[in-house]
Amino acid sequence: MPAENPRPGDYRHHDQRSDDYPVRGPGMTRSGDAPSEPIRGSLFEVLSTSLRLGLTSFGGPIAHLGYFRREYVERRRWLDEDAYADLVALCQSLPGPASSQLGIAIGTRRAGMIGGFVAWVGFTLPSAVALVLFGLWTGPADLAAAGWVHGLKIAAVAVVAQAVWAMARTLAPDLPRRAMAVAAAAAALLWPGPFIQVLIIGAGGLMGRIALAPARRADAHAEPAVLPRRIGVLCLALFFGLLLGLPFLHAVTGDAGVGRFDGFYRAGALVFGGGHVVLPLLHTIVVDSGWVGDDRFLAGYGAAQAIPGPLFTFAAYLGAVSSAPPAGWAGAVIALTAIFLPSFLVIFGTLPFWDELRGSLSFRRALSGTNAAVVGLLLAALYTPLWTSAILRPVDLLLVGLAVGLLVPARLPPFVVVAVCAVGGQLVGP
Repeated sequence: MPAENPRPGDYRHHDQRSDDYPVRGPGMTRSGDAPSEPIRGSLFEVLSTSLRLGLTSFGGPIAHLGYFRREYVERRRWLDEDAYADLVALCQSLPGPASSQLGIAIGTRRAGMIGGFVAWVGFTLPSAVALVLFGLWTGPADLAAAGWVHGLKIAAVAVVAQAVWAMARTLAPDLPRRAMAVAAAAAALLWPGPFIQVLIIGAGGLMGRIALAPARRADAHAEPAVLPRRIGVLCLALFFGLLLGLPFLHAVTGDAGVGRFDGFYRAGALVFGGGHVVLPLLHTIVVDSGWVGDDRFLAGYGAAQAIPGPLFTFAAYLGAVSSAPPAGWAGAVIALTAIFLPSFLVIFGTLPFWDELRGSLSFRRALSGTNAAVVGLLLAALYTPLWTSAILRPVDLLLVGLAVGLLVPARLPPFVVVAVCAVGGQLVGP
């Protein structure tokens, strides 16, 4: 039978059943009928899509949200704008790298827990391998002044600008939510800090709960919970158990491997927002302890700016160049596992309860405010650090205008825009 054509405003792909989120809690449709079978994608499609993002997502965690939105919402239509924004708000509210956790959450909803792991592998592996090879074979280097790196920053400005504009039209369509977005952006710019995003999102949720009408949901189909509650409870218990137990185990055994695992685990478990926020903590863990020299640390940081994927893969570089055994590939695997393990535990621990919360009228009011606050945070991040670090001269403004033109009217893939900006940045110089 021919596939049903999508209706206006319908985010479903024309040849797939609904992949959106339920209005009610797990196990109930709007009419009270038994839920339909959840849509599941293949592990191969999850891996190939995330690998493409891992090879092309330059610009840091904020820019990644723009790349993810274009791929998962616009191109693949695995979820709609509201569901995407809800997951962004969830991941921004949890400790750890927000963009990596968003990829894990989308992969889990698409293909279960293994899908979440596969999505993480695809998004993480390219940058992790590149940084380890850089650490082992090229020695210390600083790429911050390279022209093509500056071009990548300009590409990130264009991608985030497009994402902010598109999300604002959907998530802040009226005056109250626009005002909340502007207030959130102002607060983020006036009081920057590692926990300000959590406070802003919480304030947005509170204001939404008090003053906003609940967001409308177009989907009438319920989807069973992706993960059972017992898995969620177990993962959350393990998250806190390791956070409290690893320092004790290290103190008792004195084992250097346990100490390193504990250090990277704490870095992944205690930092909100991820990205550059984790760098001071990592510096304290590896440089102050004598595992990595300051020059090697800064060289790896410069290289991390020049490659796509999550900045948390910087941990793989640090593990590889550590002066304390194990180093090399074994050290990289230990560091990478330790720093990303908290992300899996908090995402798997939260997702079983997420749909039920979203089905609550009160919670949906709060989500309306939270989503408006997310737009404000993206707007603030577009200005700083992206705009302030990338648009330094009139020629930079021309290049970002070209990038936006390639993304919006021409609708070229992001990796093409990234390549054009890298070449342009190299031609005009840093």
